[in-house]
Amino acid sequence: MANPNQKVRDRHGRYLPSPDTAIRDAQAAELRTQGLTYQQIAAEMGYASGRSAWDAVNRAITAVIKEPGEAVLHFELERLDAELVRLDNLEAAARKVLTARHITVNNGHVILHPETGDPMEDDGPVLQAIDRLIKIEDARRRNGERRAKLTGVETLKIETTVTEVTQQDLELQEMLREAKARVAAQEQALRDAPGGEG
Repeated sequence: MANPNQKVRDRHGRYLPSPDTAIRDAQAAELRTQGLTYQQIAAEMGYASGRSAWDAVNRAITAVIKEPGEAVLHFELERLDAELVRLDNLEAAARKVLTARHITVNNGHVILHPETGDPMEDDGPVLQAIDRLIKIEDARRRNGERRAKLTGVETLKIETTVTEVTQQDLELQEMLREAKARVAAQEQALRDAPGGEG
């Protein structure tokens, strides 16, 4: 059985006020609307200090503001979920067009290939389906970005390069330096030779 005195935390790890605390906070806020100072509220409600009364009033104000905000967040997330379902249905329809065989028709007549006599395939619907699938993917990306902003889970972009240098890498670098030095020496020798460039 759960401990009734144990404090509950929200999804961010912050303690949630108990129902009794929420009621006391609302009462403190009511006294503040009647013009009482925080010190007077503390004396009336039994808080240790005016600061404790101030904290209680601010918790009440935050709760009043937070509840509609959470309702809007919930509504927006449901809307984004519904949009994903619609996008899934649109993708399925576009994929059907993409995989279906399309025959070229002109003025109500099937166009036949001049060499084989077979009906000519029409690439237009396939290309339009590909274009639509690209737009659907773009809409999904925007949906994910909006969801990340709403939930505070925006992607942190960190660019790093990890390079492990092995002994073999060091030996190859040394061989490369030696080869460059040999080539430079040979080029210099050619320039210094009679009839050379230099």
